[in-house]
Amino acid sequence: MYTALYRAKRPEVFSEILGQEHIVKVLRNQIKTDTVSHAYLFCGTRGTGKTSTARILAKAVNCLSDGDRPCGICENCTAIKNGTFLDVIEIDAASNNGVDNIRELRESVKYPPAAGRKKVYIIDEVHMLSTGASNALLKTLEEPPENVMFILATTDPQKLPQTILSRCMRLDFRRVPERELAGHMKAICDERGVKITDSALHLLAANADGSVRDGLSILDQCLSGGDREIDRDLILDFLGTVSEEYFIELTEKVLLKNVGGALMILDEALREGKDAKQIMKDWMSHYRCLLITKYVKNPEDVLNMSADNIKTLREQSGRISLDEINEGILTLAKTINDARYSSQPRVLLELAAATLADGVREAERETPKSAEIRTERIHSAETKKTVPAKPPEAAPVKTAEEKPKVSEAPAEKSRDEEEYNLDEIWHGIFRKAEKVRPSFNLIKTGSTLAEIGKDSFKILVRTEFIKNIIEKDSRLIAELMEEEIGRKLRPVCRLEGAEPDEDEAEEKAREIAEEVREKLHIDNVTIE
Repeated sequence: MYTALYRAKRPEVFSEILGQEHIVKVLRNQIKTDTVSHAYLFCGTRGTGKTSTARILAKAVNCLSDGDRPCGICENCTAIKNGTFLDVIEIDAASNNGVDNIRELRESVKYPPAAGRKKVYIIDEVHMLSTGASNALLKTLEEPPENVMFILATTDPQKLPQTILSRCMRLDFRRVPERELAGHMKAICDERGVKITDSALHLLAANADGSVRDGLSILDQCLSGGDREIDRDLILDFLGTVSEEYFIELTEKVLLKNVGGALMILDEALREGKDAKQIMKDWMSHYRCLLITKYVKNPEDVLNMSADNIKTLREQSGRISLDEINEGILTLAKTINDARYSSQPRVLLELAAATLADGVREAERETPKSAEIRTERIHSAETKKTVPAKPPEAAPVKTAEEKPKVSEAPAEKSRDEEEYNLDEIWHGIFRKAEKVRPSFNLIKTGSTLAEIGKDSFKILVRTEFIKNIIEKDSRLIAELMEEEIGRKLRPVCRLEGAEPDEDEAEEKAREIAEEVREKLHIDNVTIE
């Protein structure tokens, strides 16, 4: 039966562990001086060697060799490698996280080792233990029998109670450097007689993100294709992403504000079966490359790219501002996060591309039109507050013939504008909509709540693309607006600078006529 590459190449002795020299130094010295702790806590991201190091430590305390331990070849080391050693017990806390499971463990520690010097308990994903199970483990963890050792492994140490953290010797595993990952995978390819280019190796190491297991899984997939030569293009095909030249062209469309061109480029890649989520991640990495190229004198020392691509990046970075790089990274980071919970990552990717190409920024969420409306509203409110009221003795005495002027009656529209904070209402709608549909929050940077009337509310948008999305979800927006202000209103969406259509003009005329009727107590008013 075939064994996966990450299992076949699991380290068996301390010298084979990648990228954790600081931990290997500590454990080797403890083995040599016989000062091994009774409880360890191994922390770090996935694939950095926590469980493998725990097994190697278990071998070391039970190794029969008189030299360096573990030797990896003695009877006990071989049994631990094969999983048949009785005194090394591995427990998955994700599926054995109850109090009863820990009580069984507490009973078993009372028995002495059957074959080795120490009985070693390796508890993986220990942060998954329930509160009761963690409390049940405390006393045994603090004062285990002399011949018992605990090794706890977790990716989320912050979830562990302080009572467990204080009872263990904590060792933090770092992400494995790309150079070491590339060298390790190069050795595997040479061993199998497969030729792999340097650019392909660096691409594999970059996508492994510091995880040996992730890197070997991708390499295993490439080797399974039977190719005797592996280059960068082959790796890109297996990863479901595209080359750096593709992102240079895509970003160029964004810089030229060519929304249609950017969407067509995305469609071309997605039609070829490329993964939308992977494109998001790699596009954000491209913006990072632009940042490095813009400010680092020799970017080739930092970036894994060809000289031609570095030259193209330098030219492109000269035409892009830091604000645009910042907006690109932030927008794509949010899109990547939203795509984790979405069944339509392609739509989110296309919306992010349209948002960047259209030039919509968070800082520009307030459009010129909405800024003008708000300025008039604030100026009106400040004028009312700053104009001092006339003293009572200076107030004019009204005669019987004098009638109140119609213009002195406050307009209801002014009261509405003072009553509603349009920005707060619009943000409140998006906060609620994000819980129902996370991707909906992306369009708020290109839309503004401009007005709330008696029967409708007006939304101004910057692009036809965002207008179509809002009109499609008009029912949801109307329901959320009703929750915000307590009235059922009809949404009206319009492009900035566009003339109102006939229906909207007619609706506005009806509202004005209704206000006049109420204020002047006139039965019939017609506005043309």
